[in-house]
Amino acid sequence: MNILVTGAAGFIGSSFVDKALFLGHNVIGLDNLSTGQSNFLQSAKKNKNFKFHHVDLLTIKDLKSFFNNIDIVFHFAANADIRFGLVNPKVDLEQNIVVTFNVLEAMRSQNVKRIVFSSSAAVLGEPSQFPTPENCMIPVQTSLYGSSKLACEGMISSYCQGFDFEGYVFRFVSLLGPRYPHGHVFDFVKMLRDDPSTLKILGDGKQRKSYLHIEDCLDALTHITLNKRTSLNKADRYSVFHLGAPDYCKVLDSATWICDELGISPNFEFSGGDRGWIGDNPFVFLDCSAATQTGWVPKHSIEKSIRETATWLKSNEWIFKQR
Repeated sequence: MNILVTGAAGFIGSSFVDKALFLGHNVIGLDNLSTGQSNFLQSAKKNKNFKFHHVDLLTIKDLKSFFNNIDIVFHFAANADIRFGLVNPKVDLEQNIVVTFNVLEAMRSQNVKRIVFSSSAAVLGEPSQFPTPENCMIPVQTSLYGSSKLACEGMISSYCQGFDFEGYVFRFVSLLGPRYPHGHVFDFVKMLRDDPSTLKILGDGKQRKSYLHIEDCLDALTHITLNKRTSLNKADRYSVFHLGAPDYCKVLDSATWICDELGISPNFEFSGGDRGWIGDNPFVFLDCSAATQTGWVPKHSIEKSIRETATWLKSNEWIFKQR
């Protein structure tokens, strides 16, 4: 197949590029390298079936030329920083909503019908049902990031209805593993590099979070969209899947595992409250039975994933300077 990947130099995008090339597909990668890392594509660039283009999906005038003869688009490009969305609200609007519209229009102009979209558990706001299914009542939005991702879901659904697209939306919990570029494990390891005696934790440490290893995420993406193609069996040609581990941990648990992996015993200092910032959901736990019913099963435990991520960060300290 001919696959186009947006955000190809990012954590998820570059990992998927490697997976798709391993499976024997031809891949075109697009990224503006604002947060993506060229280092992540070192292996892919040695493969004759991969072509990379440094482009800005927000401003490029001839985006459609990259979509010629493409079979399916994996759209990972986005602003993924939930925490600082209120500092510059325009970023989520442009990098998530406008860019997604640009991608959909480029697809439509070249008659590309299949799209896979990386959404987020953040679109669920703070639900009252746990584990949270795909068809839960979505409450008031708590972050600009979540609201922008939900808007993208709506656009993709509309293109499936109006233009006969085949759409797949995946709402992830936070992902972990090699190439992990931001999030609490990144922040904790970075702080402990600077001062191994103290770890400052936002909130009270009792926030409960589910996570997912990047390899399990990639297995779900390829299994559901390339093998099962569940949307073909639906009248609206549109599927939404929750992806996460079958359990969760407290932030304090994660901090303890990270410190153990680094071989240190710092004092923990808490900022207090039940969340770290506005938009930080204190409990994230998704019902992933729709995905598992297709035959997908996550293989990594949360503790193992957190420990592996901490070890990777310790061995790749260059990323702290890049980020």
